Amino acid sequence: MLLRSTFAHLRRNRRSSIALKTNLQCSPANRIIDSLSSRRYFSKVSKDENDEENANKTNGFFDKYFSKEATVAPEGYKNRWAMVAPAFLTHMCIGTPWAWSIMSGTLSRELGVVGSAAADWSFQESTFPLSLVFALQGISAALGGSWALKAGPRKAMGLAGLCFGGGLVMAGVGINMHSLPLLYTGYGVLAGTGVGLAYTPPVQALISWFPDKKGLASGLTIAGFGSGGLVFTPLITNLMDKFSKVPEYLGSTDQMKTKLENGRLFVDLGDASKEVINVTSAEIAKLPYHITEGLYAVGTGATGAGTALSICGAMFGTVILSSAFLIKIPHKNYKPDGWNPQKIEKSNQPTSEMSQTPTVTASEVLKTPQFYLLGTVFFSLACGGMGLMSVAKPMMGEVFSSSLPGLVTAAFASQYVQMMAAGNLSGRIGWAAFSDKFGRKFTFNMFCLGSIPLYLVVPSLISSVVSTESAVPLTGFVTSTVLAITFMGGVYSILPAYEADLFGSKYIGPIHGRMLMFSTAAALAGPAALLKLRALSETKAMSDLLGRVDPSTFEKHFHASVDASSELIASKTLSISKLMAIMPPGTQDPSPYVYDSTMYTAAGLMGVAAVAHSLVGPVDKKHFEIMPEKAAVE
Repeated sequence: MLLRSTFAHLRRNRRSSIALKTNLQCSPANRIIDSLSSRRYFSKVSKDENDEENANKTNGFFDKYFSKEATVAPEGYKNRWAMVAPAFLTHMCIGTPWAWSIMSGTLSRELGVVGSAAADWSFQESTFPLSLVFALQGISAALGGSWALKAGPRKAMGLAGLCFGGGLVMAGVGINMHSLPLLYTGYGVLAGTGVGLAYTPPVQALISWFPDKKGLASGLTIAGFGSGGLVFTPLITNLMDKFSKVPEYLGSTDQMKTKLENGRLFVDLGDASKEVINVTSAEIAKLPYHITEGLYAVGTGATGAGTALSICGAMFGTVILSSAFLIKIPHKNYKPDGWNPQKIEKSNQPTSEMSQTPTVTASEVLKTPQFYLLGTVFFSLACGGMGLMSVAKPMMGEVFSSSLPGLVTAAFASQYVQMMAAGNLSGRIGWAAFSDKFGRKFTFNMFCLGSIPLYLVVPSLISSVVSTESAVPLTGFVTSTVLAITFMGGVYSILPAYEADLFGSKYIGPIHGRMLMFSTAAALAGPAALLKLRALSETKAMSDLLGRVDPSTFEKHFHASVDASSELIASKTLSISKLMAIMPPGTQDPSPYVYDSTMYTAAGLMGVAAVAHSLVGPVDKKHFEIMPEKAAVE
């Protein structure tokens, strides 16, 4: 009875507890809490869904227009020749830095316009963007190559167009603001990155459309890169002419009284002093302006270089972006009409001799001496060519304008730059075909050994022009230097095939990316070494002239003693051409010979290349990649 009573009491308590819990859950306060919690939950879910939907919309936009899949042509599309134009035009735009020497001389007188003012950039500073842009090309191509392959040509070329076009616009602003860091960042870093990102995708895309004509596809694209200088030279020249303004002419040195302050030349105009530049007839012969010798006010004119470069940036950026949207990659089922890959693969099956072709991995290639020997050849030949390209226009004026003033004008110097660009283009195409017939090793031997006399003969040709004032040795000078540039172009064109001969074609992409670092080194070292040697020769020539000048004549003309010449040179008030104007009759102008030491050095560098190339031989079998089936047999 006691046990039964206990269980009954427990059951009654349990029913009361359940009833109380139910009443609490159904209370108004609890219903309000549940309602608020429910609203917060569904509001959070709705917000997450909206965020996800917005993200999907954004991703959908980029996927629709910029993804690799978006560049795939529809199945059945076979108009592969339509892809040549965007590939060629992209390379043409990014190949324009080869003609930078059109700009370098102009930038060294951006403030003075008709001559270099004290605050103007030095010739070395205005030439450095060429080195920087090609240095960044190699670095960005090496670092961004894998990403560009995964992202597809449209996204890579689109980013490249923004970098290259935006970089040129920024550089133009830097020129107008006279900001060297802005010029270097824009043209060197941004534009150089654009060159590196845009170099490979068009080539890869075009080769995929021409599996039966890979050499033609590669050649057509590379031809665009070599032709950039041919387009840039007349374009930038005409734009600079349009936006240039000759500075204010104040009068001749006989009419105006000048004074010297901290190495700078000034004239008094009322209560104010104005910095001026004294322009001689020898200097006028190198300028694109028809002016009178005398004094010109600094800061009253404009070269038009900054505005012209910004316009070019907008144009080139638009062309590259348009090409990015026009270019496509073929559908996976694409096959050119009449092309039978099975038949070609069968005909290309390796014979017993061909089966010994080495295959070296990209990491293992760094352990082979052949890689560094070939890199030394590449570096040496590229150094010489890039050095010439960096000073082509100023060099033509400095060396020959005093001997042939009627022929070697500013317009002729610009035409010489176009000849160099044409040599770069023809070398990339012509020597590539030559190497297919006569072999890569023979062609490179010809480049190395043939370049030696081309550089050695230049000083004697210059001396002949000065002594005879004849255009015949000038023709020899142009021929020698342009031929040397064709050798450099040929090296860039043939090198990937040569690497494939030595290391196999399986990993040629990453191997060539590593080899391009030698090009980066050449871009930095070549122009810098040439300009350094030129500066040393110029300093020596100036010292010789100062030792022979009449001190009283010097002081009367420059308002300072000969002992103050260092200050005058630093402020750009004193130069060889200005000093020659007061030298005794019969004094030989040393300007044509300031590049002699650079040519002899380049010839020596070609000798180093010849020795290095003679040591290039077959790769040791220990570096070959071991295939799985071969490893199993062993």
